[in-house]
Amino acid sequence: MWILVITAIIILYVLVIPCVIWGCDSININVIFKKNRYYQARVFYIMIVLSLTYLVTNFLIQFLNCLK
Repeated sequence: MWILVITAIIILYVLVIPCVIWGCDSININVIFKKNRYYQARVFYIMIVLSLTYLVTNFLIQFLNCLK
């Protein structure tokens, strides 16, 4: 039973990550940072993508649990 739940959560993460990346691609975060701070902007972008993925996935899991 737990294997199915963990597999469903992993599949949900795999489906949400491309959607979050696609949504974050429209944001120009390089404007926020100083010149020649490309790597720091990339790290910030990755942190935002991971954070949003975590939040969206947990929201969907809790929403599906409420429907039971």
